[in-house]
Amino acid sequence: MFEDYLKAGMQQAHYELLSGDEGFYAEIIGITGVWANADTLEMCREELRSAFEEWILLNIRLGDELPVLAGVSLEIPKLELVA
Repeated sequence: MFEDYLKAGMQQAHYELLSGDEGFYAEIIGITGVWANADTLEMCREELRSAFEEWILLNIRLGDELPVLAGVSLEIPKLELVA
């Protein structure tokens, strides 16, 4: 479930080769604040994946709804605290 959501987001990634020797920039379209830049494309992908994982976990922790990405949703059941 988590991995499917992660893959769906990464499939929406947009990569750019920066001018000169500046490396690569990437972002996931539709996910504000998830971006990465690195010297190589592979390093940029890894950084983007890590940033996206952290974004997912933060939103789960905050109890925010996650958007549906490429038809894939990640719904976390609400836990009830028992006193």
